[in-house]
Amino acid sequence: MVEEYAGEIGDRVAVKFRSEDGTRTERTYADLRDDMYRFANGLEDLGVGEGDRVMHLFPRHPDAFAIQLGALAVGALLVPCSAMLRAKDIQFRANDCEASTVVVHESLTDMVEPVLEETPLERVIVLEGDEDDPDGDGWTTFESVVDGQPTEYDGPDLEAEDPMSINYTSGTTGKPKPVLHKHRWMYCFNAVNAPYWWGVDEDTDLEDELLWATTGTGWAKWFWSPVGVGLTTGATQLIYDGEFDPETFLEILETEGVTKLCAVPTQYRMFANADLEDYDVQLNDALSAGEPLNREPIERIEEAWGVTPRDGYGQTETVALVTNYPGIDVKPGSMGKPTPGVGATILDVDEEEEVEPGEIGEIAVPIDSPAIFDGYYEKPHLDERKLSGEYYRTGDLASKDEDGYFFFEGRADDIIISSGYRIGPFEVEDALVSHDAVAEAAAVDSPHDERGSVVKAYVILAEGYEPGEDLEDELQEFMKEETAPYKYPRRIEFVDELPKTSSGKIRRIELREQEQEKHDA
Repeated sequence: MVEEYAGEIGDRVAVKFRSEDGTRTERTYADLRDDMYRFANGLEDLGVGEGDRVMHLFPRHPDAFAIQLGALAVGALLVPCSAMLRAKDIQFRANDCEASTVVVHESLTDMVEPVLEETPLERVIVLEGDEDDPDGDGWTTFESVVDGQPTEYDGPDLEAEDPMSINYTSGTTGKPKPVLHKHRWMYCFNAVNAPYWWGVDEDTDLEDELLWATTGTGWAKWFWSPVGVGLTTGATQLIYDGEFDPETFLEILETEGVTKLCAVPTQYRMFANADLEDYDVQLNDALSAGEPLNREPIERIEEAWGVTPRDGYGQTETVALVTNYPGIDVKPGSMGKPTPGVGATILDVDEEEEVEPGEIGEIAVPIDSPAIFDGYYEKPHLDERKLSGEYYRTGDLASKDEDGYFFFEGRADDIIISSGYRIGPFEVEDALVSHDAVAEAAAVDSPHDERGSVVKAYVILAEGYEPGEDLEDELQEFMKEETAPYKYPRRIEFVDELPKTSSGKIRRIELREQEQEKHDA
């Protein structure tokens, strides 16, 4: 597709890159084609070919797409890694998928070098490395690999059913799992995520649009948006390499003229606390994914900019399964409706029967849906467990209302059962953070001798508030008004931070274990 765009709209800017120090650069679609083929030729000269696993570990970088597309062109499988990982995580991934090559940014080589001898990695390609200071056998630089290489490449004939990537799950429990996707994943993003999440279809005038997804290169969401929507539609997108700061990001929205933004709920929540009216933004769409988006930032952004953030739901294993897609009304707190053509539904936790409105069940997708992954890389026992029935069960719980809107209730492991009631943690958390005193919250079950369990809330307070019994009582009374009385947190603990995965999701399992230990002591 990139080659086709290079021929048709080669002078259109594909990537506008901006670094934290203000450096700017651009890559057209013709540039992307040339760069990816230079890298593909260089990889082939190094002995990298079809079926090889190529790990990559680099920040948002102007050469990110050239590296990824070049590796795909030779038929290799991409294995994305996040800069938030540790050396032991790199070691686990390299051994698990038997990767032979890693492309790593110069600033992150300390994550690779200590574990090389414990892995099958044979080649280390350093992005922005010093060519005069190689680190040893098998080490080279990206610049050396592409230097003098031709911009034409005659590689393997790849098809939709050829393997493309191994994206490791964030691992809220147990070891991360190697999720295998084939090249058709990109087609699904083009056919599903583009129109039903980003609002980009054949009627969109892409010359008037600038897309910005704030995700990093190591996450599946990078494939969801910058690769799967940005590149496959021929759009122009912004890539910013810098730490998140609300004022900086808002300034970028304004000065760069971003029209479609995809950010995570934490970023939207922090935006909502800023003086949004001070920024003259040109947004026509705001998208959210990663975890449910609370009502407060939706209402605040809608009030300030006239744009209603649209939540969407999916996983590393899928495309966007449920979205507030263009044309339907956004219900604050809802992830939307099942994306057309995907087949997402809510099944009883124990039976393969759809639940009634108002009941909590597990989000599931038929295993023959094109919207899901192609198994776990060389893990037949996991395939048997997850893909042997009629449905792929996501492990995420939801309920639906009479209009067919889905509402996230938590992970299947996170459900709270108190006196026979099934309580989803997100509803509790969503209501809590709507109180001015609460910046962030996590709800888990806490063992109770009479009720079996009660709702326990771990609360991070907003600036200017102090913990105490009076505030605890105030929050409990507030919650009784906001939710059904049996859902209010009978126990509240004020904390400075919450345990999270490397992708920013709350590890409620740690909090549950903590509660159990307290009960057993």
